[in-house]
Amino acid sequence: NTPQIAMVGSRNPSALGAENAFHFAQQLPAIGYSITSGLALGIDAASHRGALAAAGSTLAVAATGLDRIYPAQHVELVQEIITHGGAILSEFPIGTPPKKEHFPRRNRIISGLALGTLVVEAALRSGSLITARLSADQGREVFAIPGSIHNPLAKGCHYLIKEGAKLVESADDLIEELTGTLFSRPRLRVEKEEIAPITSDLIGDSALVFNKIGHDPSTIDHLIERTGLTAEMVSSILMELELRGYITSTPGGHYTRQALRGAQ
Repeated sequence: NTPQIAMVGSRNPSALGAENAFHFAQQLPAIGYSITSGLALGIDAASHRGALAAAGSTLAVAATGLDRIYPAQHVELVQEIITHGGAILSEFPIGTPPKKEHFPRRNRIISGLALGTLVVEAALRSGSLITARLSADQGREVFAIPGSIHNPLAKGCHYLIKEGAKLVESADDLIEELTGTLFSRPRLRVEKEEIAPITSDLIGDSALVFNKIGHDPSTIDHLIERTGLTAEMVSSILMELELRGYITSTPGGHYTRQALRGAQ
């Protein structure tokens, strides 16, 4: 009987999108909410794992029969969900394989089970926007996390916000909208160690370059300009940061912060 929050988004999120999903889902169980999502790659998986990291329960709604876990690499995730008191459910009979037309049907269950749906990161043409529309049609709240105007995966969230979805920057924003007041529930308290930068072991120029990358993709030319370091130094540091798992390179010569461990 725990109230549920649905969390949905891209199957191929940015590092920041996966990180946001993980952290929102990690904070909500502490104040009495379960996380509902669709077991897909990307935002769904990060949401399930965030709830599990907080020892919370999470519900996975499948678009297949319960004997056909999809994607197959999430078999262990399903086992962990069940072990921690969550569940996987489906309206499809045993033996049903994944089919394209099943996913929109699955989405209406995700939204219908929850008090509201949070779209973490989504493109304009996305199944996540279908879930958001279904949530609104069912009389539920719709929330969206804004992103960079340069990120195509933020455009779906920006569209929803323009259409009336609630803009949220923290789990507190979401809970305030759902309850009308935070006095009935303990306000979220994020301890310093939870939000401490993952660069605690970076010093000097390495920390400088990482911090200048920020949360949007950056090119080496931008980083040279922002740091004042030489091209050789920036290139060497970027290689070091990538090898150590702090950043990832993307096509076009851009660098982004890597998602936190567990948000993959």
